[in-house]
Amino acid sequence: MLKRKKPMKDYRNCRWFFTSNNVLVVGGKSDKQNEIVIKNFLRPGYTVMHTSAPGSSFMIIQSNKPTKKDLDETAVVCACFSQQWKEDRKKVDVDIFKGEQIYKTKLMKKGTFGVKGKKKTVKVKPELVLVIQKGKLRAVPSGTKEKKLSMIKQGKLTKEQAAEKIAKIIKDKFDFPVSKDEIMQAIPSDKIGVK
Repeated sequence: MLKRKKPMKDYRNCRWFFTSNNVLVVGGKSDKQNEIVIKNFLRPGYTVMHTSAPGSSFMIIQSNKPTKKDLDETAVVCACFSQQWKEDRKKVDVDIFKGEQIYKTKLMKKGTFGVKGKKKTVKVKPELVLVIQKGKLRAVPSGTKEKKLSMIKQGKLTKEQAAEKIAKIIKDKFDFPVSKDEIMQAIPSDKIGVK
């Protein structure tokens, strides 16, 4: 008799987006959520990303064969939702590795994992656009096919100021009212520039 896998948690409670190839990518919003994401969304063959420096989501591409575009886009999102974004780094190093390389020991803090073996590192420019995916506002890399509602880059605005500015841009440009709360859930924290 086949053993049933535990049902996956709803990805919409996590940090998520779909790549241009319509591949789901799921990451944690906090240390606690990184633990949940690794436990519920990781398979051995899946590709995982994390910034080289501490302080980012573990972003998991939900595919055994991601394309270069899937990898590039995931790296950008990983960089944008990281400590390096807040530190205004113009280029961010992101490590790429496989699910089976991840390990955890009892001495490691919550949300922290080790990676054994070789990993690839890429440098990315942290910039995003706001789009609608699956009926939700998402911040994704600019190569997306969806209509771009606003551009987000590093800047001087707080998250709240950026959300107010974005809401106005979307309402004025697209006559599409969107709540400040929904915007705040989709964008990086602080140090934001909006176009």
